[in-house]
Amino acid sequence: MNKSQVSTVTYFVLLGFPGPWKIQITLFSLILLVYMITLTGNMAIICAVRWNHQLHTPMYMFLANFSFLEIWYVTCTVPNMLVNFLSKSKIMSFSGCFTQFYFFFSLGTTECFFLCAMAYDRYLAICFPLHYPSIMTRQFCTILVCLCWIIGFSGHLIPIFFISQLSFCGPNIIDHFLCDVDPLMALSCTPTPIIRHVFYSISTLIIVLTSLYILGSYTLVLRAVLQVPSSEGRQKAFSTCGSHLLVVSLFYGTIMVMYVIPTSGNSVTMHKIITLIYSVVTPALNPFIYSLRNKDMKYALCHVFFGKRIM
Repeated sequence: MNKSQVSTVTYFVLLGFPGPWKIQITLFSLILLVYMITLTGNMAIICAVRWNHQLHTPMYMFLANFSFLEIWYVTCTVPNMLVNFLSKSKIMSFSGCFTQFYFFFSLGTTECFFLCAMAYDRYLAICFPLHYPSIMTRQFCTILVCLCWIIGFSGHLIPIFFISQLSFCGPNIIDHFLCDVDPLMALSCTPTPIIRHVFYSISTLIIVLTSLYILGSYTLVLRAVLQVPSSEGRQKAFSTCGSHLLVVSLFYGTIMVMYVIPTSGNSVTMHKIITLIYSVVTPALNPFIYSLRNKDMKYALCHVFFGKRIM
């Protein structure tokens, strides 16, 4: 097809999770509940860090920004998914689809870099406790946060732009609940092996490098923790780092299955379930994971919800 040809597709139909009306209502209720839990939990963490001066430290500054990121990460997909459960047409405009596509991958990439920054923060705090205050200053922390957002939103900008310039002349049905790379590439009338290869190369590079950095950081942290003479000190370090590692495992485990390990043999339903886990379920679990074994955060959250501290 000629590159000068204009795409005839002006909207896409997102099938989501097809099924009888009762199943649609059940899924709508469950995902709405998870979405509300995600918003409430992450907003509570932001408020707790903002209102409690004891939490004005780099670790909690990263956590507050991470919670802010999670709110937008679920919001770029879930509201449209909820509308589609109740809609018969399930239509999404061409521009709306690619806007969601860009923000979904940009926010996901930003999450990878935030997890790296949080691992670096714990590495400095545990391996170099005496130098930590002079290295992880408020200014340096702010620079790291800004870099995470900038790199995250520029990583997939060029390949997504080129995908949006491809010809889409029909059909326009996407068997997914969001605009993902494989369903969109499958609908293109233009042969796109190079663009697809570039997109997956960037995704794989980001996922593998950030995951290796996080694993390397926590290997050094674990070695340092095992050398701590105090059992109370070891327990506190394990508690702080354990929650982070659990979040990392949940997030990276699912995105690696989708974008690093070949999954062409998996069914479309399995792809949807995996995407649902890392894009909807994991952000809802993160506030519980980060506050479950963190006394400072639990006290701060009690102050947010009940207006008082519980000793």
